[in-house]
Amino acid sequence: MGEAAQDRGMPGGRRYVPIAEHGLIGDLRSVALVGTDGTIDWYCCPAFDAPSVFASVLDAERGGCFELAASVPARTKQFYFPDTNVLITRFFTEDGVGEVQDFMPVGGGPAEAERHRLIRRVVCVRGSIPFRTRVAPRFDYGSLPHTVRLIGDTAVFEATEIALALTATVPLEADGADVRGDFKLSEGETAVFALDKVGGDVTPRRCARTEAEEQFAATVAYWRRWLSASRYKGRWREMVHRSALTLKLLTYAPTGAIVAAPTTSLPEELGGERNWDYRYVWVRDAAFCVYALLRLGFTGEAEAFMDFVTRHISPGDGKVSGPLQIMYGIDGRTELPERTLDHLEGHHGSAPVRVGNAAADQLQLDIYGALIDSIYLYDKWAKPISSGQWDDACALVDWVCTHWDQPDEGIWETRGGRRNFLYSRLMCWVAIERAIRMANRRGLPADLPRWRECRDTIYRRIMSRGWSGERGAFVQHEDGDVLDAAVLMMPLTKFIAPTDPKWLSTLDVLTEELVSDSLVYRYDPRSSPDGLRGDEGTFSICSFWYVEAMVHAGRIDEARLAFEKMLTYANHLGLYAEEISHTGEQQGNFPQAFTHLALISAAFNLDRALG
Repeated sequence: MGEAAQDRGMPGGRRYVPIAEHGLIGDLRSVALVGTDGTIDWYCCPAFDAPSVFASVLDAERGGCFELAASVPARTKQFYFPDTNVLITRFFTEDGVGEVQDFMPVGGGPAEAERHRLIRRVVCVRGSIPFRTRVAPRFDYGSLPHTVRLIGDTAVFEATEIALALTATVPLEADGADVRGDFKLSEGETAVFALDKVGGDVTPRRCARTEAEEQFAATVAYWRRWLSASRYKGRWREMVHRSALTLKLLTYAPTGAIVAAPTTSLPEELGGERNWDYRYVWVRDAAFCVYALLRLGFTGEAEAFMDFVTRHISPGDGKVSGPLQIMYGIDGRTELPERTLDHLEGHHGSAPVRVGNAAADQLQLDIYGALIDSIYLYDKWAKPISSGQWDDACALVDWVCTHWDQPDEGIWETRGGRRNFLYSRLMCWVAIERAIRMANRRGLPADLPRWRECRDTIYRRIMSRGWSGERGAFVQHEDGDVLDAAVLMMPLTKFIAPTDPKWLSTLDVLTEELVSDSLVYRYDPRSSPDGLRGDEGTFSICSFWYVEAMVHAGRIDEARLAFEKMLTYANHLGLYAEEISHTGEQQGNFPQAFTHLALISAAFNLDRALG
């Protein structure tokens, strides 16, 4: 970090800031990505899955952005105000030091929540610095025209279905459909910009310096109060707590939904086609999040997600793909049609840009295990589930007992046809086994003889047809020989003893063929075609699963080294995308819940093993 802050606006400058050179702010309804040069590159309003207002991370010209930076050459540094999701970008110039404090107020009541306020407070802390700003919204992913009206210190951007008001404590001038401003601050002086969604009962409201200061203090207090509930006292507190704060930012407060990531179409390979919309609730990802947050003592988020499941995920829906979809909208909706936005060039030209996700219609049997396991842990660590929730869980388990042996698309959502994936079988076993535990512990009614027989049948099937004697390893799908990092979950789910000879052999083979400097590829697309062109990076959740698997196998020193290496791949703020390229760059949607929840779990188990 530390490129000249005005690079993006200069001829020959960088058109795109790399994915990892961003920080995240949010209000538990949506988020904004702020580049290390002070530009907001991504913001959807009023919710995670709403059309974008700023999307220059996906198209430097057409996407729209909110620039705010020193207007002279500057080095930049970015950090979070300690123990919060308030982001600070600092500018170091020859004549002074300044900073932009970015945050979205949280917890101000229903009326304030509808405002979706985004505050940018500029402070000169030493000397004097000239600043410039350009606010260029491009509504509906850059496809919806708008007008701008300047009323005193307020600019109102109006499109057919949405209006935003920008208030500022410095003069603004119209520039076509955008506004600009140039101002200079001396030591101790501040300037404030506040962007509000307006319309209906919400009208433009000035954000004076005193109000901005009060909202800054209230936002800091909110995040610190929330984080104070963490029970984690281990060796990696800063990284674990940053991961927890990030997972919290990915929760949608009105429903308890947890999104997989707050972005769409950030590429898994620059120039490649593996670009997906992750702004939805994957049952698997959200259930794993519940596990990670419960581990740290955050029961409120787990309870909110269980409410989401109870309200929006009915076992009686009778869909072709089974009683559960693999993903839902943040409001529980089931229709998530996928389309491409051909007018956007994609990050660094990585087209297509997609919104919606056609994988919603896939059959992925593993989600039943992920969900039932999270219900089991919630029942055990938070509070007992209700009789209605148990009835729903039983219906799901009964369905799994009937349908577990179907081929499916699997955890990695391959678009190359259904197979008998080992991981899918494993998680069906988990679904039944955890339900049996719940029934036994609480004396709940269940068809235990049938459940036990089915659980044992799945176990024997995995051990006989998921094992390749020729490879000396458990493999991706039945009667094959392709390796898959998803099998790292076998000891983590307590399916197999972590020191079982078959498992230790598998771990050795995976280490030899899928691991590169502690980084783990999920599989080799060339030996296991997935219906898509191009390669991908190492999959960060698999790298943390690898750490846990080595911990359980007693290889503590190797596990700790792999974990410490993984920490060096985080960005400057401790954030991770989905994958890491062969040169160590972050790839894919950012930040990724999967990666952060796996970091928490790996840190917890490694700490426990180290004593």
